[in-house]
Amino acid sequence: MSHQIEENPAWTQADLAGQNPHAAQDKARRVEAMFNAIAGSYDLNNRVHSVWQDQGWRKAAVKIAQLKRGDAVLDCACGTGDLSFAFADAGAAVTTGLDFTANMLEVAGQKAGRSASAKWKAVRFIQGDAMALPFPDASFDVVSIAFGIRNVSDPAKAFAEFRRVLRPGGRLVVLEFSEPRNAFLKRAYGFYFRHIMPRTAAFIARDKSGAYKYLPRSVQTFLTREGMVGMYAAAGLRDVSQRALTFGIAVAYCGTK
Repeated sequence: MSHQIEENPAWTQADLAGQNPHAAQDKARRVEAMFNAIAGSYDLNNRVHSVWQDQGWRKAAVKIAQLKRGDAVLDCACGTGDLSFAFADAGAAVTTGLDFTANMLEVAGQKAGRSASAKWKAVRFIQGDAMALPFPDASFDVVSIAFGIRNVSDPAKAFAEFRRVLRPGGRLVVLEFSEPRNAFLKRAYGFYFRHIMPRTAAFIARDKSGAYKYLPRSVQTFLTREGMVGMYAAAGLRDVSQRALTFGIAVAYCGTK
């Protein structure tokens, strides 16, 4: 990876134990360091620890966006590009992937370069901040963010930016982790998510940044499904829908400007 990786962990056990990582004053710096550290193994860990469900979740997010002919899509916190590529495959006229982290974008660019797909090669990747999008008002028909709104320092500010760059009638799609509502599944998944996944994912990534300790804690302390719907409403988006995926492990939300 081109970006230098910090030797000190982005998140220690002391940072996370009993505390809300979303309240950290330097959350943005920590998140950037964390994703720079795990970029090279990010896709493998996603596949393994979702039991190969994560790509299906992205396809569901694309479907809920109800793409129309000629739609321009902005995929925020695009990471290694999987959702951006899914939108391109689904027929988006223009797809732009934006991410805060240089190493994730480098992996996305490498994937596009290796692909035989002209649609993948046409995706534009740029580095930027979801809270200060470098685009004019009313630039996109769809804005998406998958497993990234948790990592933004001020989600409400990002939602305001998403609405700003959407055209009238445009859709905001958020894909985010949740917890199953079935009590048995919630306990079983909670044990896996908090105690098994952080160890096996860190082993695969050879990660010392604390990324996979942060992940379950960041989900546990983030917005509920009702809170996410409220965030849409507060941003002035309407007709908000939600679709639970894989027993509620992930949820795809959509609202309209």
